[in-house]
Amino acid sequence: MNADELARIPGVNPEVPNAARIYDYTLGGTHNFEADRQAAEYMFSLVPSTRKWMRMLRACLQGAARRLASEGFTHWVDFASGLPTDHVHAVMPDARVLYSDINPLTIAQGQALLGNNPRVRYLECDIKKAGEFLQRPDVQAFLGGERRLAIGGSGIGVFLSAEENRKFYRDLYDQVAPGSKLFTTFETKAPGKTTPRWEQFVGMFQRMGESFQLYSLDEYLEFCEPWKPDGMGVLTVREFLGLPPEHITEEDHEGVGIEFYAVVLEKR
Repeated sequence: MNADELARIPGVNPEVPNAARIYDYTLGGTHNFEADRQAAEYMFSLVPSTRKWMRMLRACLQGAARRLASEGFTHWVDFASGLPTDHVHAVMPDARVLYSDINPLTIAQGQALLGNNPRVRYLECDIKKAGEFLQRPDVQAFLGGERRLAIGGSGIGVFLSAEENRKFYRDLYDQVAPGSKLFTTFETKAPGKTTPRWEQFVGMFQRMGESFQLYSLDEYLEFCEPWKPDGMGVLTVREFLGLPPEHITEEDHEGVGIEFYAVVLEKR
């Protein structure tokens, strides 16, 4: 889909930046407009490592999808999906993949990009009601009654309060069958460290009406209970991807100790 086709989707305004299209641009996608690119470049000017980290996170998602496909998972439910740029369906072509987001415009764009693929669906979902989402008749019909699920929840925690995080993970745990697995990522920084550019970066989200709060790794793992890390354990995204230590430089930590972790959780 080219820019002209994207602009014809009802509700799309090429002059107004959209978070999903900004992310698409960050990942090297083409489903974005000049306003999105300018907003992304401003974000990169504040935290230059953003592009590198985001691309690593998407690579982790793809790696997790390949791994879970090799373990026999045939149904993936993804939360806060954004645009499906190099997303799960691209690496699990034989699986039934359900994407979801709260933004109707993002959903409309995602549906247009996915076309008529019968194995992929994009539906509206508030991640604060993830458990209710899995109970919906249209969701259950698409999943064909399958309850041993692979779930994606990447990059969600920073936009939720501590209690909302706990509810997200607990509600999903209560709805799925034993043996289900959940891929997630955690963004952390050194306690108490900040810079003017970091404060401006956080302020961008606050001006958009978003909560944006980083927790410690121990806090994230407590939020996830009773899910438990599977045999790979909790790894930095660099380790998860098998990259050498020098792949992440001191500059990539942005003076505040930024670090990203990836983990596959399981319901035992």
